[in-house]
Parts: sequence; C-alpha cells; structure tokens
Amino acid sequence: MTHMRSALLFAWVAVFVLAGVAGAAGGKGSLTVAGFNSGDMNGGAPSGWELVEKAGTPNLALERNGAGYVLRMKSDSRSSFGIKKELDLKAGEYPFLSWAWKVARLPRGADVRAADRDDQAIQLYVAFKPTGWPAKLNSPVIGYIWGVECPKGAFVTSSQPFAGNVRHVVLRNKADPLDTWHTEKRNLEEDFRKLFPHIDGGKPRDIKGVYFYINSQNTESEAESYIHDVCFSRE
Repeated sequence: MTHMRSALLFAWVAVFVLAGVAGAAGGKGSLTVAGFNSGDMNGGAPSGWELVEKAGTPNLALERNGAGYVLRMKSDSRSSFGIKKELDLKAGEYPFLSWAWKVARLPRGADVRAADRDDQAIQLYVAFKPTGWPAKLNSPVIGYIWGVECPKGAFVTSSQPFAGNVRHVVLRNKADPLDTWHTEKRNLEEDFRKLFPHIDGGKPRDIKGVYFYINSQNTESEAESYIHDVCFSRE
C-alpha cells in the first residue's frame, strides 16, 4: 500500500503538468513563485497554491519571517502531502531556479534510493512538458531534495514504480546543520541535459509546474521543513 501511494504521488506530479496556466509577465528578469508576502491560506494552502493530500493529515502553515512569511511543513509517521502551483513558462525563458530552505527534523534513516525508505523533509519538484501520452509516464520531472543517507551531489532516478522520468538531485543530507537557512541556485537547463539526455538530446522543455512536498510515512518517523523565496530567473 505504501508503494502504491508513492507511485500515485509521482503519477500525479506528472499529470498536473498538462493543466498549466499563465504564470509570468513577459519582459521580466525574474519570476517569484513562492515569495509568501501574505499569511493568507486558502483551502489549506497558501494563496495561489493547491493542497495535495496523499496520506495522513497535512500540517502546514505560513509563519512570519522578517517582513514576509515562510512555508512550514511537518509530517508524522502516517503523513505525506504537499502543495502545487501550475505554470506555463517557455523553454529557456527562465533557465535558473533559486530558493531558501531549512530543515528542523529529518525522517529517520530515509534514503531516496530505496522505495521503502523514500522519505524527505523537503522536496522541490519542477515538472516539464510531457513528451507524449499518457502524460503520467512521459513527463520529465526534476526533484531537488534534502536527503538523509544518500550522498550529496547524487543524481538518482526515482525508485518508485511508474516514475522512471522523475529524477532527483540530492543537494543536502544529514551532514548539513539543522535549523539553519541555506540558499540554493540551479541551472535548470544544465540539470535537464544531464538528467534527460535521451529526451531530444537534453534540449530544454517548457516548465508546467512547481511542487513542494514532505513525507515520512515510509520510515514511520517525523520530518519538519521550511521554504521561501522560490524564484525563476534569467541569470
């Protein structure tokens, strides 16, 4: 059952890319998709986002951080959830992605390489235009994750069933200090070429969505994380 829930999660990540809506005004050098300038929640998610419940009870909130807010997500031994935002960004329009995140608690013994221990305190997914039909089997997805046991810098194909086009980049793990903000910046085009060389030679594709996720039900433990200032940019 746990494997089935995880498989359905990745199927969902792939499916939602079909329903992209316009998300950027032309001529801008950057696009903030998670600035959280307001503490408003709508339907259990920040305004402009949609809550995704996979298992257990979602526990998330916007907490004041200086002049703005940050998203806090906390999972228990039964929970798996996230939020999504649909986008429609042309290939190459915003080739860089940056954000700030921190983890307060890591899921015990988690490892993205093993399906039965595939838990993370924070995952940031970027979903790209499907290469064919059905979308759930043909949508490239990059997941930037804060792992636990998996080495930093690893590129990992998802261990979950029906998720061969979901590729993880392990940016941080248990060696990194907890309760400390870290900033990240990735070249999406470069990562796409490395992770999906078999798709049009790694040629960049349109971006159709962004997704934040937390889960700890596989390891039956707990996790807690924070994220904000998620921004696409041209340089």
